[in-house]
Amino acid sequence: MNIKNEAHKMKLASPKMAASSEETRNEALAKIAKALQEKSKEIFLANEKDLNRAKEDGISDAVYKRLKFDEGKLSSVIEGLEQLQGLKDPVGVVQFTRQLDDGLILKRISCPIGVIGVIFEARPDALVQISSLCIKSGNCAILKGGKETAETNRCLFSIIKEAAVSAGLPGECLLQAEAHSEIDELLSCHKDVDLLIPRGSNAFVSYIMNNTKIPVMGHADGICHVYVDKDCDFEKAIPIVVDAKTQYTAACNAVETLLVHESIANEFLPKVAEALHNAKVSIYGEGKAKELSNACPLTEDGYHKEYLDLKLSVKIVSSVEEAVEHINEYGSHHTDSILTENSETAEYFMQMVDSAGVYQNASTRFADGFRYGFGAEVGISTGKIHARGPVGLEGLMTYKYKLYGSGQIVADYASGKSSFHFKDL
Repeated sequence: MNIKNEAHKMKLASPKMAASSEETRNEALAKIAKALQEKSKEIFLANEKDLNRAKEDGISDAVYKRLKFDEGKLSSVIEGLEQLQGLKDPVGVVQFTRQLDDGLILKRISCPIGVIGVIFEARPDALVQISSLCIKSGNCAILKGGKETAETNRCLFSIIKEAAVSAGLPGECLLQAEAHSEIDELLSCHKDVDLLIPRGSNAFVSYIMNNTKIPVMGHADGICHVYVDKDCDFEKAIPIVVDAKTQYTAACNAVETLLVHESIANEFLPKVAEALHNAKVSIYGEGKAKELSNACPLTEDGYHKEYLDLKLSVKIVSSVEEAVEHINEYGSHHTDSILTENSETAEYFMQMVDSAGVYQNASTRFADGFRYGFGAEVGISTGKIHARGPVGLEGLMTYKYKLYGSGQIVADYASGKSSFHFKDL
């Protein structure tokens, strides 16, 4: 397959996709949900092939969990598809209307970005989430999943594409790239691909950013923190810490470093360490934090480490200010949480921590498009331009200006014959 030629076809078809009705796009989502349920056995068989190959390759438990597509994940993506259908159409929203002069009206209207290339890690459910979000938002999408789930991705894509086209969407709405060599082809399509969203390791995302002229949106690392303040409620704090680390260790929003205020360290650290050890979490620290939590010595990469495993770094800090400084220095600007009953301390933390998500008394695992009510997410952005945090429908939109005139020319305004009378309508 020639990615450049296919991307160009998608670019030409993208206005048709953007002009598709909300009813057509919602029908496509409904048909996709129904088809996924009806062909679940076919999907699970494909996934079993991928899992067997992964076992032979000796992958870690964390990666294995990402690869697996079972009844639970199927139910989750179907629920996401149903949630997306109920969300307000993001296309064609009038963001403002301004009268420039009598008979000269300016409107700013939301519209899809166009053609989006998404290169994602070995998570089959991500393929469903990404394609469904692009459909709902009126975007065409080129999807490149990880080779570890090639069979599952191929099966899912075939089902999704067939259902989408049967609902009346253009045949060019979705394209699957499978070969690794096609990534570099995709990176060269700067005239036809409007945005790239890479999901993977720091090295991979950096490679994408350094080898394309296409705008890139995404995040490399997920070094998330939980800071346990001196005014925390122990009964709330310990389950939150355990959940943030163990609920799904391979996720980018799992906590990697625990910060504890020095005034409660003697009492809190042994208790939280016991709970973590019971959950089979290995703790790493230095000095007093190491002693109180019965931890292993901190690894060479220390607080820069994204474990994506049942491992956690621990550090004692003297104040919320030091906690904030540590997070802004070592964090990845993804999601960080403070556990405290002091509202002033919480507001200081949430104002000063420079991350896409800042929480009080909640697990970092809530950083997710589905849990935010977005239906799903195409990824999480830690940048500050355009979209930030879980990228749902809104993050896949841009806008255009529409000017409705009645014969006006700029020369009349330059000469003073006419003048602007700005008024928001």
